Parts: sequence; structure tokens; C-alpha cells
Amino acid sequence: MLRWALIFLVVALVAAVLGFGGLAGTFVGIAKILFFIFLVLFVVSLVMNLVRGRAP
Repeated sequence: MLRWALIFLVVALVAAVLGFGGLAGTFVGIAKILFFIFLVLFVVSLVMNLVRGRAP
């Protein structure tokens, strides 16, 4: 998921450099959404791992 967010961010930067403003804005929006979804899933995974309390 983080990989897709980074891909969309790079595509948005390339589109911005080439002058496609509307397209760049769309890709930045998608990258932000994917990043926050990744962040929420990471926190949920971290909390679930702490709740389980596996011994090393």
C-alpha cells in the first residue's frame, strides 16, 4: 500500500513538472488517501501485536 502511495506521488510530481495541474492534483489526492489508509492499517497492526503479547 505504501508502495502505491509513493508511485502516485512520483506520478503527481512528474505531472506537475510537465504542467498538468489538474492531473497532478488528482494524483496527490490519491497518494494522500493511500498513505493515510496505510498509516491506519500500520497502527491497527501494531496495537493488535501488542494486545496479543507474544513472548520472545
